[in-house]
Amino acid sequence: MSTIKAIIIDDEPLAANILKNYIEQVKNIQLIATFQNAIDCIPYLQQHHIDLIFLDINMPLLDGLSFLRSLDQKPMVIITTAHEEYAVQSYELEVLDYLVKPIPFNRFVMATTKALKTHNLQSTTTPQEHPFLFIKVDKKKMVKVYLDDILVIESLKDYIKIITSSNKYIVHQTLGSFTDDLPSDKFIRIHRSYTINIDKVETVEGNSVEVSGIRYTIGRSYINEVKSKILNEQNENED
Repeated sequence: MSTIKAIIIDDEPLAANILKNYIEQVKNIQLIATFQNAIDCIPYLQQHHIDLIFLDINMPLLDGLSFLRSLDQKPMVIITTAHEEYAVQSYELEVLDYLVKPIPFNRFVMATTKALKTHNLQSTTTPQEHPFLFIKVDKKKMVKVYLDDILVIESLKDYIKIITSSNKYIVHQTLGSFTDDLPSDKFIRIHRSYTINIDKVETVEGNSVEVSGIRYTIGRSYINEVKSKILNEQNENED
């Protein structure tokens, strides 16, 4: 099994030292560097290959989740925090595990074992990307939704309706904030009430598009960008 190169980002020296001691007791994980804030880590990641980040959330200058959202290519991430309330947001950002301080050693071992298995699988197989997100459909239930399955997201004021190829989900989030979290090369807002999956567009006619047999109006302020994006994507695929 290949060795994982890891870093710690935590502004609490005591918490960082506990993680260091834990890492020393686990085989095949090598601690490369430790940072007290995420800002200092950014140039380091641009110059070094890292497999795993142990990441705190509440830190000065830049919090852990904002730092994670800023990364174009994310290594594996294990959240280490004293706060339970960020778990949902963290798993939406595809973190590997979420550890709540004080972290028991056996719980740490479970998380790092998962990291080692994931790393080994990535090293021995050809990766096939199937990006997904977790959406909160009620107070406790989280549902995994693959981006390729999403057809349309419809605004319902403070809520949105996510329409997939097989289901519909109501989520307490605005259309704007949800769209911002989606890859811009795959999804585009066509109206103040609709965001669509570009790959699912079947026809373009006048000021409307058809997705899964249903026609959606393109808003006047969106029409030039939407048509340009969809038709350019089509031309690029044909080339």
